[in-house]
Amino acid sequence: MKIDLTETTSSKINQALVSARRSIGSPAVGMVLTLVIVTDEENAYDALKSATDSAREHPSRIIVVIKRVSRSPRSRRDARLDAEIRVGSDSGSGETVVLRLHGELANHAQSVVLPLLLPDAPVVVWWPEDAPAHPAKDPLGALAQRRITDTYSAEHPLDELSVRAATYQPGDTDLAWTRITPWRSMLAAALDQLPAQIISATVEGESDNPSCELLAMWLADRLGVPVERTLSGGPGLTAVRMETKSGVIVLDRADGSLATLCMVGQPDRAVALKRRETAELLAEELRRLDPDNIYESAVKFGVERLGGPAEASSVGSGSKQSAPTGAAAPAAKKAAAKKAASK
Repeated sequence: MKIDLTETTSSKINQALVSARRSIGSPAVGMVLTLVIVTDEENAYDALKSATDSAREHPSRIIVVIKRVSRSPRSRRDARLDAEIRVGSDSGSGETVVLRLHGELANHAQSVVLPLLLPDAPVVVWWPEDAPAHPAKDPLGALAQRRITDTYSAEHPLDELSVRAATYQPGDTDLAWTRITPWRSMLAAALDQLPAQIISATVEGESDNPSCELLAMWLADRLGVPVERTLSGGPGLTAVRMETKSGVIVLDRADGSLATLCMVGQPDRAVALKRRETAELLAEELRRLDPDNIYESAVKFGVERLGGPAEASSVGSGSKQSAPTGAAAPAAKKAAAKKAASK
């Protein structure tokens, strides 16, 4: 069932939701959370599709907030709220409310969203792109227990990682971090099978990919060893190598789908490590509503050392160039400062 409301209010939207549920016999108590998506017209379709797919695992009330940019000064002064309501088969396993905020109302989205939140249910806010610098202090972000951003969609992803680290608050997370969950699981399992002291590590992947940087920082943070960041033609993450006293552990994924795990004294094994869709990433993040302390530790580790990969990103696709991270970065910075002083 779809209901269109023009020049409406939050109260009228709530009344329409109750009426629609009664018509199709769908109780609100079956929904476990409210997911608020803050986006624009260009990206609304893809974001809503991903959220609807993830709602099969997490029945939710999905509220899409679209701020319509007004061109003329007069239209900017006129505040108007248009809404589209979808329930039943048109909204997957929950309810969907698409809000279009015109004029001055676009600056007060929280006043429209607040009455539409499910009572006594967690709130998650997701910015598919153009996330605020400080999600926890954003008016909509302040309503949520969890705040999801995606540095991969930023114009300068590595700079955005530094912003995420500087403004982190418990409850923040990022889909660039979610993308490396299978990699972290596979690497941890490899070390369980082959207990060994790690001497150093290398993370290889395409330039301007924040997931590669996060994985490098995670390894450096958890292992306490130098981690080198090298560039490849992608797609995404392509390989991780960990040097041990007994040999090297390599997890290599050249095609973005199937990876090969090579360990000392064991035959090479093929492992599924495909690149996941946004709906899968979102569903994973909605499984937990508590702060992610491992993400916090990783994103805050050595964020200032991301200058190396940013400079190396100018190298053409397919070439490789080392960028100092982890324990190697301070020495690199010191050498650079000494070289500059000698000129």
